[in-house]
Amino acid sequence: MARLILSLDGQVLAEYNMSKERYTIGRLPDNDVRIDNAAVSGHHSLIINILNDSFLEDLNSTNGTYVNGKLVKKHALQNGDVITVGHHQLKFGDDDVAEADQDEFEKTMVIHPSSQSEDVIRNVKEAVDEAAGAAPATIEPVPIPGADHIATQAPEAAPTTALPKAKIQVLSGQFAGREMELTKALTTLGRPGIQVAAITRRAEGYYIVNVDPGTKGYPKVNEESIGPKARQLKDNDVVELAGVKMGFFIE
Repeated sequence: MARLILSLDGQVLAEYNMSKERYTIGRLPDNDVRIDNAAVSGHHSLIINILNDSFLEDLNSTNGTYVNGKLVKKHALQNGDVITVGHHQLKFGDDDVAEADQDEFEKTMVIHPSSQSEDVIRNVKEAVDEAAGAAPATIEPVPIPGADHIATQAPEAAPTTALPKAKIQVLSGQFAGREMELTKALTTLGRPGIQVAAITRRAEGYYIVNVDPGTKGYPKVNEESIGPKARQLKDNDVVELAGVKMGFFIE
């Protein structure tokens, strides 16, 4: 069953199981999803459920309706889409496909250590050491037989100071809305032969470094090429890699 999770500033306010055909979203009391906030129109948006599909429509609202950061008038909802109405967010989820989608995302966007040489891992470590101005730290590759896809995570490091948890959330493409926590010392993302980058978890913070520019040059952060050097990531940065935009968030 599809559902909506209403939140404000990361705090969950309500959950709605979508068992009806139509759900209105707005400020007035007659809405199915009421958001009592001046930034929300009286009748702001509408969701229509037809069989296994759900469609979002903006009802000529004053401030507009956004999906994954993009202004929309009509939108076919996908599992994991984040709808923004005023200052509030509504995450659309389909429990039946969530687990399968997450598995597919990790198969196609995460690269396993066995597909990387020790030279690549060493180069990533050295680039981050240089950017952080820190002494070299050891990152040992963990072989995983038969891995040939794209998100790689090496063994978890033990940082010398407490480091906030972080995650990436896909903002564009077929996996929009998918999330992955960055719990390992090294997470490699991309598509081999096109563009690959590694995000490393260090005591000083999280860094992104190019692994293989492929045919599309270097990854971008906030629309700026990171070049050959490592770059420290900050909360709400937008990473563009292999044609996919991903948000970096500190939890």
